[in-house]
Amino acid sequence: MTGVRIANSDAALSPFVELPRSEWAELAKHTQTPLTEAEIEKIRGLGDFLDLAEVSEIYLPLSQLLNLYVSETQQLHQITGKFLEKTNKRTPFIIGVAGSVAVGKSTVSRLLKELLSRWPSTPKVALVTTDGFLYPNAVLAERGLMARKGFPESYNRLALLKFVADIKSGKEQVTAPLYSHLSYDIVPGEVIVDSPDVVIVEGLNVLQPPALGQEVALSDYFDFKIYVDAETTEIEKWYLERFKELRKSAFRDPASYFHRYAELTEEETLTRAKEIWRDINLPNLLENIISTRSRATLVLKKGEEHRVEKVLLRKI
Repeated sequence: MTGVRIANSDAALSPFVELPRSEWAELAKHTQTPLTEAEIEKIRGLGDFLDLAEVSEIYLPLSQLLNLYVSETQQLHQITGKFLEKTNKRTPFIIGVAGSVAVGKSTVSRLLKELLSRWPSTPKVALVTTDGFLYPNAVLAERGLMARKGFPESYNRLALLKFVADIKSGKEQVTAPLYSHLSYDIVPGEVIVDSPDVVIVEGLNVLQPPALGQEVALSDYFDFKIYVDAETTEIEKWYLERFKELRKSAFRDPASYFHRYAELTEEETLTRAKEIWRDINLPNLLENIISTRSRATLVLKKGEEHRVEKVLLRKI
């Protein structure tokens, strides 16, 4: 591939090839973006940057690559079934999306869901976040884990593993618990995944190796793994900005778990946000999340204002 650079100075050891933004954008220059500005506005998360240029230059080529992976994986599935002399039913293509709090992985996941659903071969795309597999707050409080919410031990990892395994086994309808960001807790109801072509699983720790005592990792069921990356100083800045915006909006709702923060001054809000970042989100990033970047198939490296500066694609 002309102009491709290796992701670090020790080229022979890197599992990735690195494509600068300009070269990556060229890969889909003849493909029309199927989304309008209004649709992009609905997809954009609080504090995230996303416009038509970002969609066209970064995410449209990615959706095209994913569509190729889906087609080839389905063909490989059929060939394997033929070799084993078994009739294997079609199973969903599963994409894992990981990254820190506030890095924009939810926006990436929602955008990919919309783009992939526009391809003729993958009209039915489901998006599931791992928030539904957090233990209820009452359980976390009982176990002394409320201050570690989002850390691996705060999730029912066995239930999450079974959920994804059921999808990959071809089970027609699979359900997940429902999580409310307003109440910051599991709520009555369920998320239904019903015979999709593609499933996107988004969460902080979805690319982790197997938990202690388990032989299988969640990511073993993924066909494609994406890590959304940025410098830690940038992620912290985005987190603080988002926290301040939430204080002016969602936190104002009396039903919000964080309603108490709405009455703080701007200075007090910033102080509390820095404490949460320092004591919870940064340790989780450094201890559990950033190390999973090397397990990804593709890394989106963001710079200022959430703009992707380069793409790292695993060598085949």
